[in-house]
Amino acid sequence: VQLVESGGGLVQPGGSLRLSCAASGLTFTDYHMSWYRQAPGKERELVATIDQFNFRTEDSVKGRFTIWRDDVVRKVYLQMSSLNVHDTAVYWCHARHSRAISEEYWGQGTQVTVSP
Repeated sequence: VQLVESGGGLVQPGGSLRLSCAASGLTFTDYHMSWYRQAPGKERELVATIDQFNFRTEDSVKGRFTIWRDDVVRKVYLQMSSLNVHDTAVYWCHARHSRAISEEYWGQGTQVTVSP
């Protein structure tokens, strides 16, 4: 199983980025997909999650970040808008099997830096 993130980088405050996560080696529709992040000196936190029927974004990013998935191409996306310096973090793609929660996978992470 591989989860490969892309789309991170350096952006100014108020800017936007779109992260992508390409999944391979798994039956994509069997998995809940999520984005996590870890800022320097902080614990890893959930940002957004999506399954076949629902999606949720955490309060810290609600209204600014959007998660969606394309099951045909086996990708999950995170559109990030109105970025601020507190969004600076490493962002990871995560997959958890919908019926076997101990079966989970992580991507390698992608750095997002918001700086003037």
